[in-house]
Amino acid sequence: MDLMELEATQDPIGLFRVWMKEAEAKEPNDPNAVALATATADGAPSVRMVLMKQLDERGFAFYTNSESRKGVELGQNPRAAMCFHWKSLQRQVRVEGRVTELPAAEADEYFQSRSRMSQLGAAASEQSRHLEGRRLLEERVLACEAQYPEEIPRPEYWKGYVLRPERVEFWVNGPDRLHDRFLFSRIEDGWLKERLYP
Repeated sequence: MDLMELEATQDPIGLFRVWMKEAEAKEPNDPNAVALATATADGAPSVRMVLMKQLDERGFAFYTNSESRKGVELGQNPRAAMCFHWKSLQRQVRVEGRVTELPAAEADEYFQSRSRMSQLGAAASEQSRHLEGRRLLEERVLACEAQYPEEIPRPEYWKGYVLRPERVEFWVNGPDRLHDRFLFSRIEDGWLKERLYP
């Protein structure tokens, strides 16, 4: 997509899909990797990388342990921000909005689509909590493997979340730091688009 098309579009989700497709063709690793920022109830922020697993009319979906730091913070303060950065394309997309849980059936379906070892890791890990040493984690994985020789049930705490975008900003690297930035803000009947200074 060239700059003229970027100037013309009024659909941030459609534009994101085009950019993601280009990133999937050119980024060598995890084009769906995104920095996810959450905050405590009193506003202390934290950020980490996650994988965006789905985009539909509801928003940007990801999965995690709800007892992890990000899960706890989303329980206290259900607002978040994402930043996709595709260095090879010299582009980034920032997304802000409210986060809600996905239905359990969707979390079940996605959990069962993961590799067996990924499922065991999710079941064995007390994500974000103190771990005495790697050996204990490996022992917990082996115990889970013995407990579930066939299908591994999705742990209750392993959930899906979706960020419903209220603001979406597209950034394109420009010469001499004269970048192109376009912000889409959700309004009652669609999106308000504006160009921002770099």
